[in-house]
Amino acid sequence: MKDLRGHVLILTGPPGSGKSTAAASLVASSGIPAVHLHSDDFWHYIKSGFIEPYLPTAHRQNTTVVDVLAGAAERYAKGNYFVVVDGIIGPWFLDPFRSLSIPLHYIVLRPVLSDAIERCQQRGGDTLTDPGPISALHQQFSALNGLEQHVIETAGQSRADTLEAVHAALVKGNFRLQGADQ
Repeated sequence: MKDLRGHVLILTGPPGSGKSTAAASLVASSGIPAVHLHSDDFWHYIKSGFIEPYLPTAHRQNTTVVDVLAGAAERYAKGNYFVVVDGIIGPWFLDPFRSLSIPLHYIVLRPVLSDAIERCQQRGGDTLTDPGPISALHQQFSALNGLEQHVIETAGQSRADTLEAVHAALVKGNFRLQGADQ
């Protein structure tokens, strides 16, 4: 893989798109110092006053969490790590990342809605399984306008196929966002 030390990749998409699986595999196979920031962890750090992130009343909380996440990603990148941020980071949350002075890549994994719902419901545990919010988030990632070129359609792809597509996107560099570093 291309040496991406000092770079941040935001690997995003709706729930059930394979973000965490792809991010963990990407970091493990990178061959360079790399960090996997699982954004869900940053929400779970809130122990009192937590609001489910998909609720409209969670906007202030979500903005704070994304700011903290972007800051952590920048610090690791400046420490010469390749940073993969995995989570639901839609265009509405990109400003804190775009203001960083580091190379930034943005890849959206987009599965078929029925596959996303099925994957979420099979996970179990303390994860999102309600088809309503999953569908709403899937819809938000289906209308990316100027960021549509950052999408990898994952319908019919195996995990290995998706990982290969992410690798190829990083090597080509065409999923890079314009930010403060350019």
